[in-house]
Amino acid sequence: MVKWDDDIYNTPAYSVTDAARYLRIPVVTLRSWLKGRSYATQIGQQAFEPLIQRPDLALPQLSFTNLVEAHVLRIIRETHQVKLDKVRHALDYMSQQFDTAHPLVMRRFQTDGVDLFVDQVDRLVNVSRSGQLAMRETLKHLLTRIEWNAEGIANRFFPIIEWVPEPGTDKIIFLDPSIRFGKPVIAGQGVPTAAIVSLIDAGDSIDDVAEEFDCSPEQIKAAIQFEAQNRAA
Repeated sequence: MVKWDDDIYNTPAYSVTDAARYLRIPVVTLRSWLKGRSYATQIGQQAFEPLIQRPDLALPQLSFTNLVEAHVLRIIRETHQVKLDKVRHALDYMSQQFDTAHPLVMRRFQTDGVDLFVDQVDRLVNVSRSGQLAMRETLKHLLTRIEWNAEGIANRFFPIIEWVPEPGTDKIIFLDPSIRFGKPVIAGQGVPTAAIVSLIDAGDSIDDVAEEFDCSPEQIKAAIQFEAQNRAA
């Protein structure tokens, strides 16, 4: 079984609020994935287990691993409207198949895991053929925003930016727990996006900030956009 020790990927690091902003997920939704919740059925109140296992239940923070899991779950829930109890069952199945508590962050999920997951969801909710294809394509596209280390575990995540300066620049910002404690930074330079926006807010121009951090103006604009969408969330 894959070991999940107290390493940088599984260390409590992100508040629910920050994680929700980075992922563009409502805070209440993310909390329900972390804690589970009850729901009404024809036979009375039922409850589903948490979809995401925090590294320390005594602490409210998410780990980097949890952040990546929520990224994948967001599309499954929002785009394909799979009910939470069905998602939980599918995740349990994947955990058994991959012999890990965190199947969504494994490189194997990108290769053979997507098909296994969609097939299992289909058994639970009878997804149409077109729905299966759409889910596979969505998940595979989503996984292009994740990079894995030599052990096949997710170690870098590129959050979605609503607007980018030009085509092909949608991976300017990333989160990597080995860089700046996992805070959002500019790819290549490792400059925190928050530091960039602080200078812009203080009155510095985009060109001045770009020169200060040896970045391109496009990178600075992407950082500004990323922080702006976080503030608006």
